[in-house]
Amino acid sequence: MTRVAAAQLAAGTDVAENLDACLRMIDAAAAANAELVVLPEFCNHLSWYTDRAHAHRMACRLGDSFLTPIAERAARHRIYVKIGVTLARADGRTTGTGVLFGPDGALLGQSDKQILMGAENDHLDPGETDSPVIDTPLGRIGMYACMEGVTCEVARSLAVRGAQLLLNSLNSFATDEASLHIPVRAAENRVWVVAANKVGPLLPAQQLPAIAARLGVPPDRLHGAGESQIVAPDGATVAKAPATGESLVFADIDIDLADDKRRPDGTDILAVRRPRLYAPLLAEPSLRQAPAGMDTLQVAAVLPDLDVIAETASAGPELLVLPETATLSAAEVIAALQGTSAHAVLTVRVGDAQHGLLVNAGGIAGYQPQLHRTHRHPWLTDTGSRVEVFELPWGRLALVVGDDALFPETFRLAAIQDVDVVAVPHSPVERWETGLGLPERSAENRLNVVAAGLDPQGGLVAAVYALSPDFTLWTAWSGPFTGVISHPEITPAPPGATRVHALVRPAQAVNRNVSKGTDLVAGRPRPALAALLREPATLTTQPELP
Repeated sequence: MTRVAAAQLAAGTDVAENLDACLRMIDAAAAANAELVVLPEFCNHLSWYTDRAHAHRMACRLGDSFLTPIAERAARHRIYVKIGVTLARADGRTTGTGVLFGPDGALLGQSDKQILMGAENDHLDPGETDSPVIDTPLGRIGMYACMEGVTCEVARSLAVRGAQLLLNSLNSFATDEASLHIPVRAAENRVWVVAANKVGPLLPAQQLPAIAARLGVPPDRLHGAGESQIVAPDGATVAKAPATGESLVFADIDIDLADDKRRPDGTDILAVRRPRLYAPLLAEPSLRQAPAGMDTLQVAAVLPDLDVIAETASAGPELLVLPETATLSAAEVIAALQGTSAHAVLTVRVGDAQHGLLVNAGGIAGYQPQLHRTHRHPWLTDTGSRVEVFELPWGRLALVVGDDALFPETFRLAAIQDVDVVAVPHSPVERWETGLGLPERSAENRLNVVAAGLDPQGGLVAAVYALSPDFTLWTAWSGPFTGVISHPEITPAPPGATRVHALVRPAQAVNRNVSKGTDLVAGRPRPALAALLREPATLTTQPELP
């Protein structure tokens, strides 16, 4: 077992005070017998500058009076230390960089932040290379920072290159970091994550009231959101700090658990990835081109019962999603839709393929073959070659079929094709799939999601994940700012329900700007994407599929 720690602290504009706080937390981690401690992002100086020259002037240099004491303290305690700072590069760039020091004080690796958030784009330069995987006696370590964890690519790249332990340094006031973006990266990649966030003001304290008033945000919402945490490969948080106050949390973990990528059915979730299928993700990013869909749309997830389908379609929803492998035929569902304008999504086996079918009262309107093989369907050897997009009167629809819902790349392929709504007929097995996976697929891609599955007793496991109209920071919101930024509005099916229905917002899929200069889809990191296109045989053991 290895004891790891996450240190939560405040950092302002006084560099000496910031250094003292960092050293104090390293000492506390060592006193708790931790072998590794993670500190937040931008520990050297508050992430607020007058201009790029100011940011460069305040940035660290390797071997300077800020980083040298950190390295020396790592050596004194024989502890690994990961810290986030800004670095002034010899070529004139200023980067947000994660730095890892070993227990002898040696610099083991650097990770330049590839995705910058909002005003960071005004003062810093994005990383030009992918983050390294660092082989240590503790295990294989990867590093990333804050906004890099709000989309899937950087953590995914580290995992497919063999990282077991991911270290995330944050500078965030978003409350959905702790509830969603941090733990999902552990679960979807089956790795450990140690995440350290800030507390205290993230803007100069003396200017905070005026800035908050100008932005229409309560001043306390511009403080670091805390809740630093340690997350297991199944997505369970094993230690978490409070939302406020300097704190240290630690846990004893078995890092080797991250080497087991198997789901309950035996599928290795990294080995069955299809990198060639994901090649479109590496195309030159562009802003959305398709026009907006309707403002609102009634949708429903329903049990595979013809009476329920007919009643639901007659009540007004324009899209119905059935669970995967429902026993109904396409003809039966088409008959149940007669007299309505609704579309329904179901799955059928076609030889050695599984297809998601889009049907309406007029017949079959389209189909989407499942893209990934898994052990759950050993007969499924004929897979699809792309994510199809269906133009409907209310917007653009994609179908994510069965276990394709396990792969963040599937939804990313839909997003770059300007999809508004995704229908997911699937069979959820692990808690993270619906509690973390689908909310994150909605959040990181700005997609409305309608998902339906069955539990072992045949009950409906379903939810609607609707995009909120309140999204882009520093713009007018329809409601008060609560600290939640990109988390969707979730309407789950109550226990024993035969259906769940809700409104989604197709038009909101147009807006992917989480803040100035940060587009969740167009801003996907090209260095990390390059690693995601490598074939699985070079990354991990191939699955034993028939």
